[in-house]
Amino acid sequence: MAFLGIDLGTSSVKALMLDEQGQTLGTSKRDYEVRSPHSGWAESDPEDWWRATVEAVHEVREKVPQVSIKALGLAGQMHGVVPTDEQGRAVRAAMLWADTRAEAELYHYFQLSGDSSRRLANPLLPGMAGPLLCWLARHENEHYQAMRWALQPKDWLRWQLTGRAAADPSDASGTLLYDLVHNCWDEEVIAELGLRRELFPSIIPAAAQAGVLTQRAADELGLPAGLPIATGAADTAAAALGTGLLTPGVIQLTLGTGAQIIQLQNHFQPDESLRTHLYRAADGANWYSMAAIQNAGLVLDWVRQTLNASWEEMYASADSVIAGSEGLVFLPDLTRERPHQPANHHGGAFLHLRLHHQRPHLLHAALEGVASGIRQALEALPGVQEGGSLRLAGGGSVHPAWRQMLADILNRELQLVDTSSASARGAALLAGIVAGHWPDAAATATVAPGIETSVCPQPEQVKAYEESYQQFLKHALTNL
Repeated sequence: MAFLGIDLGTSSVKALMLDEQGQTLGTSKRDYEVRSPHSGWAESDPEDWWRATVEAVHEVREKVPQVSIKALGLAGQMHGVVPTDEQGRAVRAAMLWADTRAEAELYHYFQLSGDSSRRLANPLLPGMAGPLLCWLARHENEHYQAMRWALQPKDWLRWQLTGRAAADPSDASGTLLYDLVHNCWDEEVIAELGLRRELFPSIIPAAAQAGVLTQRAADELGLPAGLPIATGAADTAAAALGTGLLTPGVIQLTLGTGAQIIQLQNHFQPDESLRTHLYRAADGANWYSMAAIQNAGLVLDWVRQTLNASWEEMYASADSVIAGSEGLVFLPDLTRERPHQPANHHGGAFLHLRLHHQRPHLLHAALEGVASGIRQALEALPGVQEGGSLRLAGGGSVHPAWRQMLADILNRELQLVDTSSASARGAALLAGIVAGHWPDAAATATVAPGIETSVCPQPEQVKAYEESYQQFLKHALTNL
């Protein structure tokens, strides 16, 4: 017996099969395109998501064809919105978390009355569903009126599986339309923004059954119809569950297209400065504070492709070039960064280029810039003390030289969690709860992955990278 988890990421979908002992039986991955038809836009075609999901599920099933799947769970990229009609079709391209077109619509949030800021408990960002829906209503009203549902990405995918619309607290709390104090859609905010209340589906727990696999979807996926489908969770919340992060206190860094530094907390305590985020956890009991970095793997991939380098060349530059890239500084802000970065956004840059700099220097500087951006976010997270270890997870953290650079720049021991697909694993655990194999999220602690290895900072490198980090801050805080 096995449980299937599907993680719908920004640029790829992963499928993972987990057995009753928490062991991974097989994984698969399929990529798709993120498009930017205009400056500041970030979109995907949901039909690409579906095709990639079908291929990924077929591939992972072929690896262990003899195993019976008992339930399916979901995780997915946060924020953004998929405008969806009554039949579950996207009425336009999905608008993603990295999208900044709705910057002007944030004005409406500044006009909200009462204590809405405390209820929303999060910084105002244009790539969240609320501002994007305001933009649609103003600029593409024909698409706005054609909508029946405003769905998060993983919720759109679940509609394709079940034919039913629903949301979960972990994703809903990242929309700027959710009341984190009372854990429900914020009726007052939705009304004051002038948005249609009927666009927002019922909110049910991440580990609840949200429906069953339809015959149509089963035929395409090669799975039996009637499989129970867990509601699922936002990818960061699912990753915390998938790595066994179930108690407050531990700090975890997850690296992928973006990066997230999270810490569980058992009570509602938002960041009063609104530089960092607070969302509901997948376990239905806790919250988690988060410093999010938009410009992580997304930027490294852009640099790699632009310089026609392989991933191996990119990561090898962490070893082959000295700390500081011989004076070269890279600012990774290719998209507008989260509020922990206080400077106005003027875009990314390579600074202090000289004739002696070669491609490896550029690749190394890009890694340094992203790692420095992660450190800046870590230092903004409330309650984080200097020193101490970090748990490290995510597909963007697998190369040893890159891990060592991170440990040196962050000046922290990194404990690598023994799973490369944390969000997909968390989705599979939610499937196992729906199937009745585990009674609740807390019970999954018995199958939590261990620590694969630890990476300690090297004192000499820490000192060298400290100098380059101060150079990074000097430019990042002014964004010159």
